Amino acid sequence: MFKEIVINAGDEETRAAVLEDRVLVEMYIERSANQRLVGNIFHGRVENVLPGMQAAFVDIGLEKNAFLYVEDALPPRSPDNHHHGGALGGNIGDILKRGQEVIVQIVKEPIGTKGPRVTTHITLPGRYVVLMPTMDYIGISRRIDSEKERDRLKELAGRFKPHGMGMIVRTVAEGVDDEELRQDIQLLSKLWRKILQRGSHGPVPNLIHRDLELIQRILRDVFTEDVDRLTVDSRYEYEKIMELLDITGPRLKFKVFLEERDNIFQDYGIEQELEKALKRKVWLKCGGYMIIDQAEALTAVDVNTGKFVGSTNLEDTVLRTNLDAAVEIARQLRLRNIGGIIVVDFIDMQKEENRRQVLHVLEEEIKKDKTKANILGITGLGLVEMTRKKVRPSLSEVLQRPCPYCEGRGKVLSEETVGIHFKNHIIELARRTSADTILVEANPLVAARLIGSGGSNLRELEQKTGKNVYIRGSQGQHIESVNVRPLHDSEEIRAHTLPVKPGQVLEVRVEEPHVSNTNDGIARIDGFILDIEGAGALVGEKVPVEVSKVFRTYARAKLVKS
Repeated sequence: MFKEIVINAGDEETRAAVLEDRVLVEMYIERSANQRLVGNIFHGRVENVLPGMQAAFVDIGLEKNAFLYVEDALPPRSPDNHHHGGALGGNIGDILKRGQEVIVQIVKEPIGTKGPRVTTHITLPGRYVVLMPTMDYIGISRRIDSEKERDRLKELAGRFKPHGMGMIVRTVAEGVDDEELRQDIQLLSKLWRKILQRGSHGPVPNLIHRDLELIQRILRDVFTEDVDRLTVDSRYEYEKIMELLDITGPRLKFKVFLEERDNIFQDYGIEQELEKALKRKVWLKCGGYMIIDQAEALTAVDVNTGKFVGSTNLEDTVLRTNLDAAVEIARQLRLRNIGGIIVVDFIDMQKEENRRQVLHVLEEEIKKDKTKANILGITGLGLVEMTRKKVRPSLSEVLQRPCPYCEGRGKVLSEETVGIHFKNHIIELARRTSADTILVEANPLVAARLIGSGGSNLRELEQKTGKNVYIRGSQGQHIESVNVRPLHDSEEIRAHTLPVKPGQVLEVRVEEPHVSNTNDGIARIDGFILDIEGAGALVGEKVPVEVSKVFRTYARAKLVKS
């Protein structure tokens, strides 16, 4: 497998894409106005202690207070106190008091209405190890399989680690020599001493350590020996990368390349993949598709055969679709950075061996994901349940925001619903105003519904209200928004009611033939109908016309010969 990282360093945002065999699988985005918070360390003050929730809220200087759960609030272990297990069953009120100062680290970004989640158990990631100043044990990455190598790394870590501190040896440490490991541990120990020094001075709350910027984190966490190439489009960032690798990973420098392009993501096909990653429907190679619906803590994935009809029998068609979906689901979870509970509705399979095969493929693909994920199995309804750790906003939360019109519903009211609602509103306004004329401005679809075929609904509305009602369509009007207001002044009435006047020459697009007289064509200006004499055969074309007569609900026009 050819694995590469492509970095686009812009003025307002930095983006890093991870590709496997030229297929986009992971995406990291950092914007200067909204930088990542996970990993940052704060000197904060306890604002509230809530025994009923076994948690506390800590003011760390952000817009929302941080949430500190009891298991994350255990007092830091000192060399004289190696046992803290008894505190797990303790009360949060015995550990923290209101007004108490604490050093905490953000482990989960603020998402939606929730503030960040924090812990007092600080972790400082380096290239080869993760230092844990408040713990005292040594862990080795599970991805290192060789027992001999695990023993060697454990012995080295025990020899170099600071007294009373713990660490986890990372996967990339496999095969590194003693000196590289020692330097990494020394660097992290110095960093921890600086953090403690900053925490003992200055105001509270206060940021006392900011995690690395995106490109530096990519070099630390993602750019490992199994990556074949790293490409960056900025000479300035390229030189910084090479300088940093001189210290942290000289062996990787030959894999770094500079390509100063106008749009490197466009050239690599990444922009197109990002657009697809924001859509509900995901097409599979076989012709089937998936629908992905994300809620705050739950994501539902529905698999369908779509255009794929197979070649032998139904069970094989279903199996092929589900196997393709299993591979794509694992990729989409990584790419979209979906966390929380995930429920997958694969297409029903009759054979148990086929179900096991699909589950096996999903499990194997999930192993490529560095974010912790667990597959819990298949429920009685045939649904696959799984979880994936969520520590930062998903791709859609970074790039999108809820629609200001539908507020996340994904649907709007139909023109029939809006028309009926505002018809009643017009009648109510007519009772309250002394004006003889009422102007209604609406989306053309709603305007057409209010006017009705041949103006029938409009005539009925005027009979009920006893007013002159003018209905104007506007393409800029949202379908759920209708403006209704009385007009008192005759000049105002003329200015606002009719969009065209006799003798006016316009260029319009013929949309459809006239319903009863197919020789004529119909065009619309902001929903106002133009009946064009002799234009029935010109549907789809733009033509110059001259307005001949203007009526309440439509105008007649004739073609202008060139």
